[in-house]
Amino acid sequence: MATTVNTPARQTATPAGKHPVDYVWAIARISIGWIFLWAFLDKTFGWGFATPANRAWIEGGSPTTGFLKGTGENALGGFFGALAGQTWVDWLFMAGLLGIGLALVLGIGTRVVAGAGTLMLVLMWAAELPLANNPFMDEHIVYSIVLIGLALAGAGTTLGLGNLPIVQRTPWLK
Repeated sequence: MATTVNTPARQTATPAGKHPVDYVWAIARISIGWIFLWAFLDKTFGWGFATPANRAWIEGGSPTTGFLKGTGENALGGFFGALAGQTWVDWLFMAGLLGIGLALVLGIGTRVVAGAGTLMLVLMWAAELPLANNPFMDEHIVYSIVLIGLALAGAGTTLGLGNLPIVQRTPWLK
């Protein structure tokens, strides 16, 4: 009687020892990092994409007011609406956008920013409840899942600074 053994297909490594999936994770890391970094830049300088110049942070605008004030009718709108425009909330939000964006683009601290980014995204998701187009799933949850995947895959080591000796020696920088 013959026995069939199913073995997983082998991925062919590139000359640098990387697999194609490593590059997919790296591109996903850089792409999501750019989303965070772009949000910071547009809200800071008002380049007219999501933030008009007259509402830019450097012009005295609040980066959180528009989104959080718009949550008034939502399930948690009272809580999030009360946070809108508060200086400490603006600074914390903008620091999060900048830090998460830079870390992801550079490929350092992916473990830390996976947690911080997931927290930020889940709070934004909660502020929008109930969702208009789906009972529970939206891009905030999908991005959170990808951030966790990036950390688990060690995505900072491909096309990033994750292979630097200081990053390799310092666990929180991985």
